[in-house]
Amino acid sequence: MIVDDSVVIRGLISRWIGAEHDMEVVASLRTGLEAVNQLERINPDVAVLDIEMPELDGLSALPQLLAKKRDLVIIMASTLTRRNAEISFKALSLGAADYIPKPESTREASAADIFHHDLIQKIRHLGARLRRKSAVASPSLAPASPAPLAREPVARPAAPAPAAPAASAASLVKRSFSTQTPKVLLIGSSTGGPQALMSVVTDLGPVIDRFPVLITQHMPPTFTTILAEHLARSSRRPAHEAIDGEAVKPGQIYLAPGGRHMRVVRSGTDAAIALDDGPAVNFCKPAVDPLFTSAIDLWHGAILAVILTGMGSDGMRGGKDIVAAGGSVIAQDEATSVVWGMPGAAANAGICAAILPLNQIASKVNRLFSGDRS
Repeated sequence: MIVDDSVVIRGLISRWIGAEHDMEVVASLRTGLEAVNQLERINPDVAVLDIEMPELDGLSALPQLLAKKRDLVIIMASTLTRRNAEISFKALSLGAADYIPKPESTREASAADIFHHDLIQKIRHLGARLRRKSAVASPSLAPASPAPLAREPVARPAAPAPAAPAASAASLVKRSFSTQTPKVLLIGSSTGGPQALMSVVTDLGPVIDRFPVLITQHMPPTFTTILAEHLARSSRRPAHEAIDGEAVKPGQIYLAPGGRHMRVVRSGTDAAIALDDGPAVNFCKPAVDPLFTSAIDLWHGAILAVILTGMGSDGMRGGKDIVAAGGSVIAQDEATSVVWGMPGAAANAGICAAILPLNQIASKVNRLFSGDRS
């Protein structure tokens, strides 16, 4: 179901989806009010929901749609403004599955191509997760209580779904944790990452106070600015978009800025941030692999890398390099991941020392930085 007041955008997305063999457009609507009123009749699996619309905007329509169909996958769409980025974060806290930035002009070929690729991938992967859930329990159209309003623009996410059976995760774990106590924490994430990151950093205070934390989240400019602000609120520690050339110090969370890769380099006896505007890596910019691989020259095997929910396999190759250098990798498990692409790639590559539900990752990280090796 496409919900957007722009006839151009509705037509564009309809053509893209119509060209895919595994998805179809069941409705193309102009307002959030039309979507709410027609939801039961249309019964879509996925909704692409614009933020700014007449009669009922996307943020107001979101809880009403989820109240009517709790398992509806909603992807928020908005142009790249600070206000819309804030609204997209709010929507995530209210139950939206993901967001996608719309190009300022669909006449710009490269921007339209990126929007096309990202939208189709999000629909496919998030829709596939819904189908997997449906195999266990039939989708419901029964009314559900709306998600509570967050006190902050991004609230702590709801408790994650139950973890996959322990034997299943354990069978994928191939390595022991490093014999070295880590000196830096690296985190990579993508789809579902903002909520997951907020959950993890909330309980990482002891690690952040004593060690640097560097994060790459697949996200465009403006969105990363706001994400850094929310990470600071959740962790109650300083967090900001990394600045080229700045020193890497304990007590700080450094977030890769949207549209630029973040690496670490040696500056005298210290570590420093290096940002670059090079080509996308794994179709992403920023990408996780450049951060992971660059850290080895500075911290060698004293690295702990965490790969959270996300599409694709970014982080897996960098994780292999970290493990080869003597470091350790933890992946989020499938049951609590919005998309088990990135963590699944790492788990299936045999590079993980642990595959954990989201709500167990922070406590494990705290123990490892305190010297625990189990």
